[in-house]
Amino acid sequence: MKRQKRVVIIGAGPGGICAGIRLKHAGYDDFVVIDKAPSIGGTWFHNRYPGCACDVQSHLYSFSFEIKRDWSRPYATQPEILEYMEHCVDKYGLAPHLRLSTTVTGAHWDDECTLWRLITDTGEEIEADIVISALGMFNDLNYPDIPGLDTFSGTKFHSARWDHDHDLNGERVAVIGTAASAVQFLPTVASKAGQLFVFQRSANWVLPKVDETFTAEQLESFRTDPIAARQQRWDVWRRVEGVITFSNPEMLKAAEEAGLRNLETVKDPEVRRKLTPHVPWGCHRPLSSNDYYPIYNQPNVELVTETIERVTSSGIVTNDGTERAVDTIILGTGFKTTRYLSAIDVVGRGGQRIDDAWNDGAQAYLGITTAGFPNLFMLYGPNTNNGSILFMIECQVSYVLRQLDRMTEEGLAWIDVRPDVMAEYNEELQRDIDKVDVWQAACQGYYRSPSGRIVTQWPHTMAEFRDRTMRPDPDAYDAHYGVPLGRL
Repeated sequence: MKRQKRVVIIGAGPGGICAGIRLKHAGYDDFVVIDKAPSIGGTWFHNRYPGCACDVQSHLYSFSFEIKRDWSRPYATQPEILEYMEHCVDKYGLAPHLRLSTTVTGAHWDDECTLWRLITDTGEEIEADIVISALGMFNDLNYPDIPGLDTFSGTKFHSARWDHDHDLNGERVAVIGTAASAVQFLPTVASKAGQLFVFQRSANWVLPKVDETFTAEQLESFRTDPIAARQQRWDVWRRVEGVITFSNPEMLKAAEEAGLRNLETVKDPEVRRKLTPHVPWGCHRPLSSNDYYPIYNQPNVELVTETIERVTSSGIVTNDGTERAVDTIILGTGFKTTRYLSAIDVVGRGGQRIDDAWNDGAQAYLGITTAGFPNLFMLYGPNTNNGSILFMIECQVSYVLRQLDRMTEEGLAWIDVRPDVMAEYNEELQRDIDKVDVWQAACQGYYRSPSGRIVTQWPHTMAEFRDRTMRPDPDAYDAHYGVPLGRL
């Protein structure tokens, strides 16, 4: 008898939503989407800090099968993106497949039964023949290792878990970190705090942002003329494709010139000097904002570039001996972006742990699957970050579906990418990464694992990733026959 095979998707963010919709459309109905949050959205559910927005233009930040025509502005904010994700879940009937408020803590491959056993935080065990991880990069919060941080007696929270019940008005506020999230929420904090101390480790390039809300005439055109919205999407695509390889010297120079012009907003020359990056544009994650730099002209804002030595019960001490008394500390310190699926306890064939397999940094074939972990696929996995992640996810989901179809057609019980294929792919990938000069500068960004290996970035265009994931590659896998994977 044909045994039904169950697919478990870990994560109900954009990746999990896309995978669920595409699985259902392809006829695979025995699947569940598990998420630790009480609702869907992933990073767009958890990140609710003031000013939270996407840094990819809206018309390219929707699925190709569900293009949103009526984005209110060029760069959508968190509420609008979350509403779009909720719309996709409702329209495509994913609710019956959702299992929320459930944390997957481990995934162990059973060699004898050839299936995955997933363990939840309640100790429950869930069997799965296929596991699709949609944890992505922004799953594990990064808390800085600062002596005394746990002894602070005031209010303290991470930006990805914003405390909206806490009133910042008139308070002495310290913000640690000045990267992507902080650039977005700092203007709001500066408008409320009595005194704001911004602790900066390294200066980032912050370019001007073309983000005026769409006019009524533009919105009407997008809504009524499907060609208009698709043309806007295509225009954004071409602009993004021309930038993300960081290979055009003229473009790089123009970006830095734009960043310096934006920086001229800061009136104090010493503060402006401290905010001036010492690395090429593109070395860090590219940022844009029109209201970040102006906060440093406010009398209640102080930029602190001295290294934090320790935190006391009532303030922050820097290495020059100065202590600044604060009421609230906001950690804009981002995520442990290089962990991916190793954020949970994953054990593959022969008891191999994914932490050990990735001891030199996370790596996978096409960023989707890792040798020694059969029937395990990743979305937004190692070295797939560039351009619009929603487009990249769609490419990955299409690839996974082709593997499932192959298993169905050939009656395969499990497949596992060959170690030599994965090694060759990653050696070539790292050579290509080494050719991106701006990524080789002395940056303390999130791209590199502790070993120094860049494990987040894709060094080519989105079109190149699409083409590579479309190529038939049955010989890349060790295939094992067994009970056919049934369409349900």
